[in-house]
Amino acid sequence: MRRFYLIGFALLMGFDTLAQLSFKHAGAGAFPPEASLDWLLRLLAQPWLYGALLGYIGAFFTWMSLLKHAPIGPAFAASHLEVVSVLALSAWLFGERLSSLQVAGAVAIVAGIVCLALGEPDDAESGSERAAHLAAGPEPKRADAADGGAAH
Repeated sequence: MRRFYLIGFALLMGFDTLAQLSFKHAGAGAFPPEASLDWLLRLLAQPWLYGALLGYIGAFFTWMSLLKHAPIGPAFAASHLEVVSVLALSAWLFGERLSSLQVAGAVAIVAGIVCLALGEPDDAESGSERAAHLAAGPEPKRADAADGGAAH
């Protein structure tokens, strides 16, 4: 199951990162925004817009698959790893400068996610299992076989 989480969260981070970087590229070609058909056609002609849509669709389906098995707390925290990946890739691809405070924040995000993951018990009930258990309601009371089912 640990391998499932590693692959799943890597895919989620990849899809989310693709979406954000694609929006950055698409936005550069779509400015200045206007309320006109010409602007809409110019926007739809941006191939990066479709990369962003692919990223969001992929992230959605990956997230739904992960939520079926992963505990929600650590999963939600880990789903925000793209903040770190987008920060790093924007510096590399777009030449954006990173401050020491931004780097410290990225390290804090990763450290927090690691702490949440390490603190999660291995036998934790998944979110969907817990939801199904709660939806089923309380378990019926069983009569004690030793006393013939008599009430106390």
